[in-house]
Amino acid sequence: MPKMKTKRGAAKRFRLTKKGKVKMKRSKLRHILSSKTRKQKRRLRRAKLVAASDMARMKQLLPYG
Repeated sequence: MPKMKTKRGAAKRFRLTKKGKVKMKRSKLRHILSSKTRKQKRRLRRAKLVAASDMARMKQLLPYG
């Protein structure tokens, strides 16, 4: 049986933790930063786990995690 292909766009945006959960970068930190508060920008720098409802779809995109 042939190898499964990893979706390269997903591989660049998501990483797997040791327990197999999917980690992602938060959005809204690219432009128009002057209107966002300091606290909001600090919070957006931290990584986030993908929602449990999307986890099955992420496992299909990243089969060799």
